[in-house]
Amino acid sequence: MEIELYDETEKVTAADKQLVCSILEFAAEYLQLDENGEVSVTFVDNERIKEINRDYRGKDTPTDVISFAIQEGEDFPFDLLELDEDIPQDFGDLFISIDKASEQAKDYGHSFERELGFLALHGFLHLNGYDHMTPEDEKEMFGLQKEILKEYGLERPS
Repeated sequence: MEIELYDETEKVTAADKQLVCSILEFAAEYLQLDENGEVSVTFVDNERIKEINRDYRGKDTPTDVISFAIQEGEDFPFDLLELDEDIPQDFGDLFISIDKASEQAKDYGHSFERELGFLALHGFLHLNGYDHMTPEDEKEMFGLQKEILKEYGLERPS
């Protein structure tokens, strides 16, 4: 899977970038997704994610991760892979607030790395059709998140 990383904050370390790539690749393999897929991840600050959240979701507040899936909903006109199998499947774009990741790591009492990995995985699952709008969907998505984080070795400390 091809992963494009963009750091608008200039705060993200090479190790943090590697962690995000590694967990996304692991999740793609775990979910048995097309190896020819691609995703972009942009690291932003709270002010930038607040703008995105306001402009696209109508919520004028910072959030931790926002996902924009390329092939989303029943209105999507075609399956890109039906056109040409050599065209990579573009899963979409993730925006992760580094500020929120840091705040939440402190609030939850775990490492920044654990929170960053969690947010990347959470957003990636959204890109792949998982959601938590209903209790049933939440149970499925959060269960899968926990399973993947455990297999990857990035569980919450007990």
